[in-house]
Amino acid sequence: MGNSIQSFAIDRLLPHPGNPNRMSAATFSKLARNIQRTGRYEPLVVRPHPGREGYFQIINGHHRREALKKLGYETVDAVVWDIDDEQAEILLATLNRLSGSDMLDKKLALLRNLAERMQPKELAKLLPQTAKQIERLTNLTLPVAPADVNSSAFAAPMVFFVNEAQKKVIEDALARAQETVQAQTRANQRAAALSAIAERFLGADNPA
Repeated sequence: MGNSIQSFAIDRLLPHPGNPNRMSAATFSKLARNIQRTGRYEPLVVRPHPGREGYFQIINGHHRREALKKLGYETVDAVVWDIDDEQAEILLATLNRLSGSDMLDKKLALLRNLAERMQPKELAKLLPQTAKQIERLTNLTLPVAPADVNSSAFAAPMVFFVNEAQKKVIEDALARAQETVQAQTRANQRAAALSAIAERFLGADNPA
């Protein structure tokens, strides 16, 4: 795979039919606005088109290409990777999904620096957050030192996929079990009910 950036006519860059990534209209508008404001964008990743000589297939950057076309760009910067169909599909499944997470203190510092120069409404046109979210984040106060938190105090999510018949049985069981437990919120009550059902099952399976 090469990594040199080349310039291509935008109409020679074609979308991959298997691209799973979708972007909301609001986010797409922010993407286009950022490119228009700065004149900068991350080069696209393409490969030689497997079915059209002289054309290239986009692997990463479908929305950037559309935003650039909307803004009137006739040429686009891209990196060409010489990859086969299998590699292309793996990249399509990962390039738009693999990401890290923000360190809250540094994210807040960035937002506060930006807020000194731009109003939240203007920032919201460029950033993923809404104006209200930006206002809340810039006013957020972090503790001076990390709190000594017991991780067991936090709820851990559990996800199950069931069919309609199984769902009805589970809901009926939870409804009955909820009558025997006390909790402040419905979520806590259902969690306690599920735990009670599991404990009874384990007790029946291991009689004293």
